[in-house]
Parts: sequence; C-alpha cells; structure tokens
Amino acid sequence: MNGLLWSVSILCLTTLGMMFLLKKFNQPYLIAYIIVGIVLGPHISGVFTNPEQTETIGEIGILLLMFFLGMEINVPDNKSLLIKPVVAQLIKIILSIGCAFFVGYFAGLSLNSVVLIAILFVFNSTAVVSEFLNKHQILKTTFGIMVLNILIFQDLLLAPVLTLLKAWNKQEFHISNILFPVLLCGIIFFILKRIRNVQEIRLPEFFTSIEKDHDLQVFFGLFICLISGLVAEAAGMSSALGSFVAGVVVGRVKTFNWLEHSLVPFKVFFVTLFFVSIGLRLDIPYLFSNFSIILLGTFFVLLSNSVMSAVSFRLLKFGWKESWYGGALLSQTGEFGILALSLAYKSGLIEYSLYKSGLGITCMSLLLSTIWIAVLNSLMKRRLYKDNEL
Repeated sequence: MNGLLWSVSILCLTTLGMMFLLKKFNQPYLIAYIIVGIVLGPHISGVFTNPEQTETIGEIGILLLMFFLGMEINVPDNKSLLIKPVVAQLIKIILSIGCAFFVGYFAGLSLNSVVLIAILFVFNSTAVVSEFLNKHQILKTTFGIMVLNILIFQDLLLAPVLTLLKAWNKQEFHISNILFPVLLCGIIFFILKRIRNVQEIRLPEFFTSIEKDHDLQVFFGLFICLISGLVAEAAGMSSALGSFVAGVVVGRVKTFNWLEHSLVPFKVFFVTLFFVSIGLRLDIPYLFSNFSIILLGTFFVLLSNSVMSAVSFRLLKFGWKESWYGGALLSQTGEFGILALSLAYKSGLIEYSLYKSGLGITCMSLLLSTIWIAVLNSLMKRRLYKDNEL
C-alpha cells in the first residue's frame, strides 16, 4: 500500500509541475501527461514499470471523453456534414495507401509492412484532436463537427481493419466478425438519424429521484458510459464509439444534466492516465539508438498526414486556410495505431524492429502534434497577413 501511495503521489506531483510549466507557454496539458509518462517510465525513474496496466485503466478515460463529446455535440441536420466526412476519409484512405506503397518501394519493405503503414496513416487520435477542438472553442462550429465526424468514421473502420489483420494471419475467421459490426453500424446510423431533431427525451418519474442523490448519479452515469462501450467492443467495434453514441442520447435527456458535474473529475483523471501510458510505452534506449530514423519518420508522418488531409479538405471545396488547419489537426498517428501495431507484431505480421520503430513514431507524433498544429497555424496566419498587405 505504501508503494502504491508513493507512486501515485509522485505521479500527481510530477503532473502538477509539468502542467504549471506548460501553462506558462500556453501549451495543452496532453503534452504534460505524455512527458510525465516518459519521466516516470521504466527507462528513466522506474516509478511505473508496466505500461499495459496503466493503459488499460486509462482507456476508461477515453470512454468518458467520448461520452462527454456525445453529450456536447449537436447531431447535424445538414446531410453534407454527414456525407462529407465519409468522402474526406475515403480520399484520405486512397492517398494513405499510395503513400504507404511509396515508402515501401524506396525502403524495400514487405507487403505486410506496407499494409500496416497504410493503416497507421488512416487513423488519427480522437482524444488529442477532440480535446484540442474543445479547448479552442471549435468543437461546435461547422468545421469542428466536420473534423469530429471524420474521427467517428475512423472509429467505425476499426472493426474491419482488425478483422483484416486477423484474417491476414490466417487466424480463425467467422462471418459474424463482419456481420455484427455492420449491424451495429446500422443501429448507430438509425439512432443518430432519429435523434437529430429531438430536443428532449423524457424518462419515467423514477429517474427524477436520481437528481437528488449524488452517489446514485456517479455510479449510474459510469454504468451508462461503460456498458455502452462494452456492447460496442463485444460487437468488434471501438468501445469509444459506443460511449459517444450513448453520450449523444443522454445529452437529449434533461434529467441527466447533472452527469457533467458528477463525472468530470473521473474523466480528467483517467484521460491523464491514458496519455501517461503512452509516455510509458516509449522505449528510451531504443529511441536514442535509432534517434535519426524515428525523428525522420515522425516528421514524415506529420508532414504527409497534414498534406493528405489538407488535400481531402480542399477537394471538398474548403478554403486553403481551413484545409491546412484540418490537415494539421489530423497529422498524428492515433491510439488505434498502437493497437494495430501490437496486434500485427503478436500475429507475426511484422518484425520486432518495425514494431518498435512504429511505436516510437506513433508516440512521438502524439507528443509533437499540438506543437505541429500551432506551427502550421502560425505559418498560415503569416501567409494570409502578407497576402493582405500585397
């Protein structure tokens, strides 16, 4: 017990110190959490030695994060806000496959490695981007909804991608692996379509008693969030997507207005643990011994992802400013990339060196993505300022 308290106390103190430091430079706290994970990881201070356990607990934070996003977002009536994200992501997938084959051709990689690289390009970090949109008051704008819908569509793609990786390695495959996700996608689409014009969902009077009991509020809210994620996960989809849809429904129930106040502390703590676990995963000795490759790979991912996403936005008639901003937001490789890497390595699809390099590049892209967004945004503002002067 003393060891656990000591570890948690160090975690809180280190996180506080890093947050105060980044607050002075007006940087998002997500960077602080990842840096704390690096500092407290097995390769520096050794306070935490098992990243997998921390990540498992931290994934609850992602469920809560997506649950809150669902409560805050308005399901758009405009069909273009539902269709355009799908088109944008399909364009991005085509460009990602082309980019992956380009990399594989010059690096002499196998087909398995090329497929995995394409998958890494396809998925972005829902947690990083949504937190950034929320902090900068962009989430509820037309552009913010567009970006969020792209991320939700990526979550829908998780099930077929994981099925592809399993089938690729000739693991046992059943038609249910495809049917359940497709069925759940249909249910989700039906729910979103029916709920978009509903202002309020009324519940029986029994639920009004919960408004006066804080303990009931906390556990009832956690149950709704976690069980919806569990159902989605059982169907082979992203648990985060299930929590998001539950949040959309709950957001229409005025009886549950107290949920935001009851669950915010849980969200903050568990989201912190998730990003700390990303820092814990960084193999510092491997990072230093292959520093040039990983750093070059990270900047290539940030740049190529930004360009491919910007092209997707531009083809959908967005202006160059919004296109490049959207490209910067979708520049990193997401947390699902880590899942795909782990599955591919355990299945024997890729070698250990590619697994470690991919893990390092993914973690570094998450760490540097907010700085990359700020840099590209600043460059675009300078360019526009010069154009206006001319």
